[in-house]
Amino acid sequence: MSIPKEPRQLMINIMYLVLTAMLALNVSAEIFNAFKIVDKGLVKSNKALEESNDALPEAIRDGAKKKNTLAKYAELIDPARAQAGEMNKYIDDLIEELIDQSGNINNVFDDGDYVYRDGVKTTDLRGKKNTDVTTRILVREGRGEELKSKLVGFTENILDMADDEDRESLSKEIPSIVDDKTWKDKYGDKKGEYSWSKFNFSHMPVQAVLPILRKFQNDVISTESSFLNYLAGKVGTTKDLVVDKFTVVSAPEKTYVINGETFSTEVFLSASASKESNTGMTLSVNGTPLSIDENGVASFSQRANGVGKKSYTVDGTITNPVTQEVQRFTKTYEYEVGERSAAISASKMNVFYIGVDNPVEVSVAGVPSNQVQVSMGGSGGGVIKKNGDGTFTVNVTSPTAINQFAKVNLSAPGFNASKDFRIKRIPDPVPKLSKSRGGSMSSGEFKAQGGIIPALEGFDFDARCDIVGFQAVRVPRRADPEIAINRGGSYTPESKRIVSKAVAGDRFFFDNIKCKCPGDIAARDLGNMSFTIK
Repeated sequence: MSIPKEPRQLMINIMYLVLTAMLALNVSAEIFNAFKIVDKGLVKSNKALEESNDALPEAIRDGAKKKNTLAKYAELIDPARAQAGEMNKYIDDLIEELIDQSGNINNVFDDGDYVYRDGVKTTDLRGKKNTDVTTRILVREGRGEELKSKLVGFTENILDMADDEDRESLSKEIPSIVDDKTWKDKYGDKKGEYSWSKFNFSHMPVQAVLPILRKFQNDVISTESSFLNYLAGKVGTTKDLVVDKFTVVSAPEKTYVINGETFSTEVFLSASASKESNTGMTLSVNGTPLSIDENGVASFSQRANGVGKKSYTVDGTITNPVTQEVQRFTKTYEYEVGERSAAISASKMNVFYIGVDNPVEVSVAGVPSNQVQVSMGGSGGGVIKKNGDGTFTVNVTSPTAINQFAKVNLSAPGFNASKDFRIKRIPDPVPKLSKSRGGSMSSGEFKAQGGIIPALEGFDFDARCDIVGFQAVRVPRRADPEIAINRGGSYTPESKRIVSKAVAGDRFFFDNIKCKCPGDIAARDLGNMSFTIK
């Protein structure tokens, strides 16, 4: 553009430039922070998906060994993963170039591309608001169209590796990485002036472009995952289970019995298969064969004679139904026969938890229960009360430190005993939406949820934790992120508003999830969740 010679026009042009600069400077800091949050979440999501993909190749190769005709599917693993790796590296290099050229501009992606405050490096990019670099590199220099071509080529190459009859079904499983329809529908009559890269990247700040590029990486990794799962299905790893590691296991009813009582135990091979698996499993104890039920479990019992330690040896064999190889296993177990004594045991777990009723069973063999006195001592501020059925309930108020314990004391005529228990907080619950911790979810299921639920998985007490609050972020494909601060676990009107907009392709992030469990003074941090709407 030539510089105008007429002073008035020159002044107008300068005012326009100043106004444009002021508008750029006044872009909300919250918007750029949201872009950064979304970018960070995508990085974590991509890493988790890559780790999931890493577990599949070995299973595919093992499955392909069953028949010579399946070997061709194992040979497709490395080419597919190599193409995905090259595509992701290309995008990584492009991201580093954008960050450097907008920040430090030394052709090196290093610490200089980040903002320093008081001499300390931050996560803020120096050139996060720069729109010239994205327009120049991705639009004018053609790198955006080059990226589009590579993404399309990558998808086509992956589909070409599938069997002819499977390509159509596989194409429905992998994500559509390049969206040509949206910009063509909008600018169909101006295709000479607009392009895919101009629609996506022209005059976009660097911080806003990064999540777009990370999303392409996510699509690439998802495509790789779909293809690996396709290969797994072809070799039968999802249908046939071949167990190759076993150990003999004894599950006694109790390992300490009173003289004259009967010792009973179940013995079995771990990872054992049912009779229908045709594994030819056998079990014996001290040389005596045992009868095995339809679940692969045998029972063994013998009378306890005399006080002291007793032992028994278990032998087992199993035949691999694929290779017909017979494997043998032997293991010796011990149990102890003793005289009568006192027993103090937590009914559910070997610790006491703050904020819940901890059931305890106390007994002294040969002594009536009304002659047994029980009390609490030690650390943790515990109290114990007797229930109508003869059991006891313990309530505690503070966790024990290292080498500190709460004590349950027992006294009876001619007998005294005590047992130490650690005290802990209720374990952190797992935040869930519906039954999911994250990943893909249909828009219908996603919209049907009323909020985040904290699930106490594997916790054997009747306790309930409550969500205190969280931050919900919606990231549409072609629009700015929307953020809602939610108080409590149920959706507030603002959260409901952005959740109701969920459509296929949207990303939702639930960050800073806080909750309180019984006995808590302060809220706990449960991390975050990420969902992709399908």
